[in-house]
Amino acid sequence: MIYLDNGATSFPKPPEVIDAVADVMTCYCANPGRSGHDMAMKMARGIAETRQELSKLLEIDTPERILFTKNCTEAINLALKGILHAGDHVITTSMEHNSVIRPLRHLERSGVQVTVLPCDRRGRLSVDLVRKAIRVNTRMILITAASNVTGTKMPLKELGRLALRHGILFMVDGAQGVGHMKISVKEQHIDLLAAPGHKGLLGPQGTGFLYIKEGIALRPLLEGGTGTRSKEQKQPCEFPEGYEAGTVNGPGIIGLGEGVRVLNRVGVDVIEAYEEKITGRLQNGLAEIPNVLLYGPQDCREKTAVVAMNIVGMNCEKVALLLNDEFDIATRAGFHCSGLAHQTIGTGDLGCVRLCPGVYTSEREIEEAIAAVREIAARVEA
Repeated sequence: MIYLDNGATSFPKPPEVIDAVADVMTCYCANPGRSGHDMAMKMARGIAETRQELSKLLEIDTPERILFTKNCTEAINLALKGILHAGDHVITTSMEHNSVIRPLRHLERSGVQVTVLPCDRRGRLSVDLVRKAIRVNTRMILITAASNVTGTKMPLKELGRLALRHGILFMVDGAQGVGHMKISVKEQHIDLLAAPGHKGLLGPQGTGFLYIKEGIALRPLLEGGTGTRSKEQKQPCEFPEGYEAGTVNGPGIIGLGEGVRVLNRVGVDVIEAYEEKITGRLQNGLAEIPNVLLYGPQDCREKTAVVAMNIVGMNCEKVALLLNDEFDIATRAGFHCSGLAHQTIGTGDLGCVRLCPGVYTSEREIEEAIAAVREIAARVEA
Protein backbone atom coordinates (compact mmCIF):
# COMPACT_ATOMS: atom_id res chain seq x y z
CA MET A 1 0.00 0.00 0.00
CA ILE A 2 1.03 3.60 -0.66
CA TYR A 3 0.53 5.26 2.72
CA LEU A 4 -0.49 8.92 2.48
CA ASP A 5 -2.16 9.24 5.89
CA ASN A 6 0.81 10.41 7.92
CA GLY A 7 -1.22 13.35 9.22
CA ALA A 8 -3.18 10.82 11.29
CA THR A 9 -0.35 8.46 12.23
CA SER A 10 3.12 8.09 10.74
CA PHE A 11 3.87 4.79 8.99
CA PRO A 12 6.09 2.88 8.74
CA LYS A 13 7.90 3.25 12.03
CA PRO A 14 11.70 3.17 12.17
CA PRO A 15 13.05 -0.31 12.95
CA GLU A 16 14.67 1.13 16.07
CA VAL A 17 11.23 1.98 17.46
CA ILE A 18 9.83 -1.50 16.84
CA ASP A 19 12.93 -3.18 18.27
CA ALA A 20 12.87 -0.99 21.39
CA VAL A 21 9.22 -1.75 22.17
CA ALA A 22 9.78 -5.48 21.63
CA ASP A 23 12.88 -5.41 23.83
CA VAL A 24 11.02 -3.73 26.69
CA MET A 25 8.08 -6.10 26.46
CA THR A 26 10.37 -9.12 26.30
CA CYS A 27 13.12 -8.26 28.77
CA TYR A 28 12.22 -5.63 31.37
CA CYS A 29 8.56 -4.59 31.28
CA ALA A 30 8.35 -3.65 34.96
CA ASN A 31 6.73 -0.65 36.64
CA PRO A 32 8.97 2.44 36.69
CA GLY A 33 9.16 4.50 39.86
CA ARG A 34 7.39 1.87 41.95
CA SER A 35 10.15 -0.62 42.74
CA GLY A 36 13.90 -0.62 43.24
CA HIS A 37 14.77 -3.81 41.37
CA ASP A 38 16.86 -3.84 38.22
CA MET A 39 14.00 -4.20 35.73
CA ALA A 40 12.03 -1.28 37.18
CA MET A 41 15.14 0.86 37.32
CA LYS A 42 16.00 0.09 33.70
CA MET A 43 12.49 1.09 32.63
CA ALA A 44 12.77 4.35 34.60
CA ARG A 45 16.11 5.13 32.95
CA GLY A 46 14.66 4.51 29.49
CA ILE A 47 11.78 6.89 30.14
CA ALA A 48 14.21 9.51 31.45
CA GLU A 49 16.28 9.14 28.28
CA THR A 50 13.18 9.87 26.19
CA ARG A 51 12.72 13.12 28.11
CA GLN A 52 16.34 13.95 27.31
CA GLU A 53 15.89 13.24 23.60
CA LEU A 54 12.77 15.42 23.46
CA SER A 55 14.63 18.17 25.30
CA LYS A 56 17.40 18.04 22.72
CA LEU A 57 14.94 18.16 19.82
CA LEU A 58 12.86 21.04 21.19
CA GLU A 59 15.63 22.98 22.99
CA ILE A 60 14.16 22.45 26.45
CA ASP A 61 16.46 23.03 29.44
CA THR A 62 14.29 21.25 32.02
CA PRO A 63 13.44 17.66 30.94
CA GLU A 64 11.46 17.07 34.14
CA ARG A 65 8.91 19.62 32.87
CA ILE A 66 7.96 17.18 30.09
CA LEU A 67 4.87 15.26 31.21
CA PHE A 68 3.98 12.05 29.36
CA THR A 69 0.36 11.52 28.31
CA LYS A 70 -1.44 9.00 26.16
CA ASN A 71 -1.78 11.47 23.26
CA CYS A 72 -1.84 15.14 22.32
CA THR A 73 -5.51 15.49 23.23
CA GLU A 74 -4.83 14.52 26.83
CA ALA A 75 -1.87 16.90 26.94
CA ILE A 76 -4.03 19.82 25.75
CA ASN A 77 -6.74 19.00 28.26
CA LEU A 78 -4.16 18.78 31.05
CA ALA A 79 -2.86 22.24 30.19
CA LEU A 80 -6.17 24.02 29.70
CA LYS A 81 -8.00 22.49 32.64
CA GLY A 82 -4.93 22.75 34.83
CA ILE A 83 -4.25 26.45 34.24
CA LEU A 84 -7.38 28.37 33.26
CA HIS A 85 -9.88 29.83 35.72
CA ALA A 86 -13.19 31.64 35.42
CA GLY A 87 -12.56 35.14 34.09
CA ASP A 88 -9.47 34.17 32.08
CA HIS A 89 -9.49 35.02 28.38
CA VAL A 90 -8.02 32.75 25.68
CA ILE A 91 -7.25 33.68 22.07
CA THR A 92 -7.27 30.90 19.48
CA THR A 93 -8.05 30.50 15.76
CA SER A 94 -10.53 29.07 13.30
CA MET A 95 -7.96 26.51 12.11
CA GLU A 96 -7.78 24.58 15.37
CA HIS A 97 -8.46 20.87 15.86
CA ASN A 98 -11.35 19.77 18.07
CA SER A 99 -8.74 18.80 20.66
CA VAL A 100 -8.43 22.55 21.24
CA ILE A 101 -11.93 23.80 20.43
CA ARG A 102 -13.93 21.29 22.47
CA PRO A 103 -12.04 21.71 25.78
CA LEU A 104 -12.30 25.49 25.36
CA ARG A 105 -16.04 25.30 24.73
CA HIS A 106 -16.34 23.15 27.85
CA LEU A 107 -14.39 25.71 29.88
CA GLU A 108 -16.61 28.51 28.61
CA ARG A 109 -19.39 26.99 30.71
CA SER A 110 -17.18 27.59 33.75
CA GLY A 111 -16.57 31.25 32.95
CA VAL A 112 -13.49 31.11 30.73
CA GLN A 113 -13.76 33.60 27.85
CA VAL A 114 -12.73 32.46 24.36
CA THR A 115 -12.02 34.46 21.20
CA VAL A 116 -11.73 32.44 17.98
CA LEU A 117 -9.97 34.57 15.36
CA PRO A 118 -10.71 34.02 11.66
CA CYS A 119 -7.96 32.91 9.30
CA ASP A 120 -7.99 33.50 5.55
CA ARG A 121 -9.15 30.96 2.96
CA ARG A 122 -5.73 29.34 2.89
CA GLY A 123 -5.65 28.99 6.67
CA ARG A 124 -3.24 31.85 7.36
CA LEU A 125 -3.45 34.01 10.49
CA SER A 126 -2.76 37.72 10.83
CA VAL A 127 -0.60 38.52 13.86
CA ASP A 128 -2.19 41.96 13.90
CA LEU A 129 -5.59 40.35 14.51
CA VAL A 130 -4.16 38.60 17.56
CA ARG A 131 -2.66 41.85 18.82
CA LYS A 132 -6.01 43.63 18.55
CA ALA A 133 -7.81 40.77 20.36
CA ILE A 134 -5.69 41.03 23.52
CA ARG A 135 -7.59 42.15 26.61
CA VAL A 136 -6.51 43.00 30.14
CA ASN A 137 -7.61 39.51 31.25
CA THR A 138 -6.05 37.59 28.35
CA ARG A 139 -4.31 34.64 29.96
CA MET A 140 -3.27 32.56 26.96
CA ILE A 141 -2.72 32.53 23.21
CA LEU A 142 -3.29 28.98 21.97
CA ILE A 143 -2.53 28.01 18.40
CA THR A 144 -1.73 25.01 16.25
CA ALA A 145 1.80 24.85 14.87
CA ALA A 146 0.36 23.77 11.52
CA SER A 147 -3.16 22.99 10.38
CA ASN A 148 -4.13 19.34 10.16
CA VAL A 149 -6.43 20.18 7.24
CA THR A 150 -4.23 22.34 4.99
CA GLY A 151 -0.80 22.06 6.61
CA THR A 152 -0.65 25.87 6.93
CA LYS A 153 2.19 26.88 9.25
CA MET A 154 1.37 29.50 11.84
CA PRO A 155 3.64 32.47 12.74
CA LEU A 156 4.92 30.93 15.98
CA LYS A 157 7.92 33.18 16.50
CA GLU A 158 5.96 36.38 16.01
CA LEU A 159 3.15 35.20 18.27
CA GLY A 160 5.62 34.06 20.91
CA ARG A 161 7.19 37.50 20.96
CA LEU A 162 3.78 39.14 21.14
CA ALA A 163 2.74 36.97 24.09
CA LEU A 164 6.04 37.62 25.86
CA ARG A 165 5.68 41.39 25.54
CA HIS A 166 2.19 41.28 27.02
CA GLY A 167 2.91 38.74 29.78
CA ILE A 168 0.54 36.20 28.23
CA LEU A 169 1.07 32.44 28.17
CA PHE A 170 1.86 31.10 24.71
CA MET A 171 0.71 27.53 24.09
CA VAL A 172 1.26 25.52 20.90
CA ASP A 173 -0.59 22.43 19.72
CA GLY A 174 2.31 20.68 18.02
CA ALA A 175 0.37 17.72 16.65
CA GLN A 176 1.12 18.54 13.00
CA GLY A 177 4.35 20.46 13.58
CA VAL A 178 6.67 18.59 15.91
CA GLY A 179 8.98 16.42 13.81
CA HIS A 180 7.96 18.13 10.56
CA MET A 181 9.25 21.68 11.14
CA LYS A 182 11.64 23.50 13.43
CA ILE A 183 10.07 24.03 16.84
CA SER A 184 12.17 25.55 19.60
CA VAL A 185 10.61 26.56 22.90
CA LYS A 186 13.45 29.08 23.27
CA GLU A 187 13.40 30.76 19.85
CA GLN A 188 9.61 30.81 19.64
CA HIS A 189 9.06 31.73 23.31
CA ILE A 190 6.73 28.77 23.86
CA ASP A 191 5.44 28.36 27.41
CA LEU A 192 3.41 25.20 26.82
CA LEU A 193 3.79 22.65 24.04
CA ALA A 194 1.56 19.62 23.49
CA ALA A 195 2.34 16.90 20.96
CA PRO A 196 1.58 13.26 20.14
CA GLY A 197 4.26 10.63 19.88
CA HIS A 198 2.74 8.72 16.97
CA LYS A 199 2.88 11.37 14.22
CA GLY A 200 5.98 13.38 13.30
CA LEU A 201 7.98 11.91 16.19
CA LEU A 202 7.67 8.45 14.58
CA GLY A 203 6.78 6.75 17.87
CA PRO A 204 4.00 4.32 18.86
CA GLN A 205 0.37 5.21 19.33
CA GLY A 206 -0.70 5.78 22.92
CA THR A 207 2.09 8.28 23.58
CA GLY A 208 2.21 12.05 23.86
CA PHE A 209 3.53 14.80 26.09
CA LEU A 210 3.01 18.26 27.51
CA TYR A 211 5.94 20.60 28.13
CA ILE A 212 5.23 23.34 30.65
CA LYS A 213 7.73 26.08 31.33
CA GLU A 214 9.21 26.46 34.80
CA GLY A 215 7.29 28.81 37.05
CA ILE A 216 3.82 28.00 35.65
CA ALA A 217 1.50 26.37 38.18
CA LEU A 218 -0.55 23.42 36.96
CA ARG A 219 -3.42 21.48 38.52
CA PRO A 220 -3.26 17.71 37.90
CA LEU A 221 -5.88 16.30 35.56
CA LEU A 222 -5.79 12.90 37.26
CA GLU A 223 -5.25 11.81 40.85
CA GLY A 224 -3.80 8.47 41.84
CA GLY A 225 -0.62 6.56 42.46
CA THR A 226 2.62 8.33 41.57
CA GLY A 227 5.21 6.24 43.41
CA THR A 228 5.93 9.32 45.57
CA ARG A 229 4.52 10.49 48.94
CA SER A 230 2.52 7.27 49.12
CA LYS A 231 1.28 7.86 52.68
CA GLU A 232 -0.36 11.16 51.69
CA GLN A 233 -3.96 11.24 50.48
CA LYS A 234 -3.59 14.50 48.58
CA GLN A 235 -2.18 14.39 45.04
CA PRO A 236 1.43 15.65 44.97
CA CYS A 237 2.25 18.38 42.45
CA GLU A 238 5.89 17.50 41.81
CA PHE A 239 7.18 17.31 38.25
CA PRO A 240 6.85 14.99 36.50
CA GLU A 241 5.42 12.25 38.75
CA GLY A 242 2.52 14.28 40.17
CA TYR A 243 1.05 14.69 36.69
CA GLU A 244 1.53 11.11 35.47
CA ALA A 245 -0.78 9.29 37.88
CA GLY A 246 -1.01 5.56 37.34
CA THR A 247 1.29 3.37 35.31
CA VAL A 248 2.67 5.15 32.26
CA ASN A 249 3.06 3.50 28.86
CA GLY A 250 6.69 2.55 29.44
CA PRO A 251 7.19 0.45 26.30
CA GLY A 252 5.57 3.16 24.17
CA ILE A 253 7.56 5.98 25.75
CA ILE A 254 10.84 4.15 25.28
CA GLY A 255 9.85 3.42 21.67
CA LEU A 256 9.05 7.10 21.29
CA GLY A 257 12.54 7.90 22.53
CA GLU A 258 13.98 5.89 19.66
CA GLY A 259 11.82 7.75 17.15
CA VAL A 260 13.03 11.08 18.53
CA ARG A 261 16.61 9.81 18.47
CA VAL A 262 16.21 9.14 14.74
CA LEU A 263 14.99 12.73 14.24
CA ASN A 264 17.89 14.13 16.24
CA ARG A 265 20.34 12.09 14.19
CA VAL A 266 18.87 12.93 10.77
CA GLY A 267 17.87 16.50 11.59
CA VAL A 268 14.39 18.02 11.39
CA ASP A 269 15.69 20.48 8.79
CA VAL A 270 16.58 17.58 6.49
CA ILE A 271 13.17 15.97 7.01
CA GLU A 272 11.39 19.26 6.44
CA ALA A 273 13.27 19.86 3.19
CA TYR A 274 12.48 16.37 1.87
CA GLU A 275 8.81 16.57 2.82
CA GLU A 276 8.59 20.02 1.23
CA LYS A 277 10.03 18.60 -2.00
CA ILE A 278 7.66 15.63 -2.32
CA THR A 279 4.66 17.65 -1.14
CA GLY A 280 5.41 20.24 -3.80
CA ARG A 281 5.56 17.58 -6.47
CA LEU A 282 2.28 16.08 -5.28
CA GLN A 283 0.53 19.44 -5.14
CA ASN A 284 1.84 20.59 -8.53
CA GLY A 285 0.89 17.31 -10.15
CA LEU A 286 -2.65 17.43 -8.79
CA ALA A 287 -3.01 21.09 -9.82
CA GLU A 288 -2.57 20.08 -13.47
CA ILE A 289 -5.55 17.70 -13.37
CA PRO A 290 -8.88 19.11 -14.62
CA ASN A 291 -11.64 19.27 -11.98
CA VAL A 292 -9.25 18.92 -9.05
CA LEU A 293 -9.56 21.66 -6.40
CA LEU A 294 -6.72 22.30 -3.96
CA TYR A 295 -6.89 24.09 -0.61
CA GLY A 296 -4.32 25.78 1.58
CA PRO A 297 -1.11 27.62 0.65
CA GLN A 298 0.19 27.17 -2.89
CA ASP A 299 3.77 27.69 -1.69
CA CYS A 300 4.89 24.53 0.10
CA ARG A 301 7.29 26.55 2.22
CA GLU A 302 4.20 27.83 4.01
CA LYS A 303 2.91 24.38 4.91
CA THR A 304 3.81 20.96 6.24
CA ALA A 305 3.34 17.74 4.27
CA VAL A 306 -0.43 18.05 3.79
CA VAL A 307 -2.33 18.33 0.50
CA ALA A 308 -6.09 18.91 0.75
CA MET A 309 -8.12 18.31 -2.41
CA ASN A 310 -11.50 17.56 -3.92
CA ILE A 311 -12.63 16.35 -7.30
CA VAL A 312 -15.51 18.44 -8.65
CA GLY A 313 -18.66 16.35 -8.89
CA MET A 314 -17.47 13.53 -6.64
CA ASN A 315 -17.95 13.04 -2.92
CA CYS A 316 -14.66 13.13 -1.03
CA GLU A 317 -15.44 9.89 0.81
CA LYS A 318 -15.98 8.15 -2.54
CA VAL A 319 -12.64 9.46 -3.84
CA ALA A 320 -10.81 8.11 -0.78
CA LEU A 321 -12.60 4.77 -1.13
CA LEU A 322 -11.61 4.48 -4.79
CA LEU A 323 -8.00 5.35 -3.97
CA ASN A 324 -8.00 2.60 -1.35
CA ASP A 325 -9.94 -0.11 -3.17
CA GLU A 326 -8.62 0.31 -6.72
CA PHE A 327 -5.17 1.83 -6.24
CA ASP A 328 -4.12 0.66 -2.78
CA ILE A 329 -3.51 4.23 -1.61
CA ALA A 330 -4.35 5.21 1.97
CA THR A 331 -5.71 8.73 2.52
CA ARG A 332 -8.26 10.34 4.83
CA ALA A 333 -11.49 12.01 3.75
CA GLY A 334 -14.11 13.98 5.65
CA PHE A 335 -13.81 16.83 8.12
CA HIS A 336 -10.68 15.70 9.98
CA CYS A 337 -12.00 16.60 13.47
CA SER A 338 -11.66 20.26 12.42
CA GLY A 339 -15.07 21.60 11.45
CA LEU A 340 -14.08 25.23 11.93
CA ALA A 341 -11.06 24.81 9.69
CA HIS A 342 -13.25 23.43 6.92
CA GLN A 343 -15.64 26.35 7.27
CA THR A 344 -12.63 28.66 7.00
CA ILE A 345 -11.33 27.20 3.74
CA GLY A 346 -14.76 26.82 2.14
CA THR A 347 -15.31 23.08 2.53
CA GLY A 348 -17.70 23.22 5.47
CA ASP A 349 -20.37 21.28 3.56
CA LEU A 350 -18.02 19.13 1.50
CA GLY A 351 -15.06 17.99 3.53
CA CYS A 352 -12.04 17.01 1.47
CA VAL A 353 -9.51 14.32 0.77
CA ARG A 354 -6.27 14.79 2.69
CA LEU A 355 -3.05 13.31 1.32
CA CYS A 356 -0.13 13.41 3.75
CA PRO A 357 3.22 12.07 2.59
CA GLY A 358 5.97 11.48 5.12
CA VAL A 359 9.67 10.99 5.50
CA TYR A 360 9.40 7.42 4.17
CA THR A 361 7.26 8.31 1.15
CA SER A 362 9.14 7.82 -2.13
CA GLU A 363 8.99 9.99 -5.23
CA ARG A 364 7.68 6.98 -7.17
CA GLU A 365 4.75 6.71 -4.75
CA ILE A 366 3.98 10.39 -5.29
CA GLU A 367 3.84 9.88 -9.06
CA GLU A 368 1.53 6.86 -8.63
CA ALA A 369 -0.80 8.89 -6.42
CA ILE A 370 -0.98 11.68 -9.01
CA ALA A 371 -1.76 9.15 -11.73
CA ALA A 372 -4.49 7.55 -9.62
CA VAL A 373 -6.22 10.88 -8.96
CA ARG A 374 -5.96 11.73 -12.67
CA GLU A 375 -7.71 8.48 -13.57
CA ILE A 376 -10.50 9.00 -11.01
CA ALA A 377 -11.03 12.62 -12.10
CA ALA A 378 -11.30 11.53 -15.73
CA ARG A 379 -14.35 9.44 -14.84
CA VAL A 380 -16.21 12.60 -13.81
CA GLU A 381 -15.38 14.27 -17.13
CA ALA A 382 -16.72 11.27 -18.99
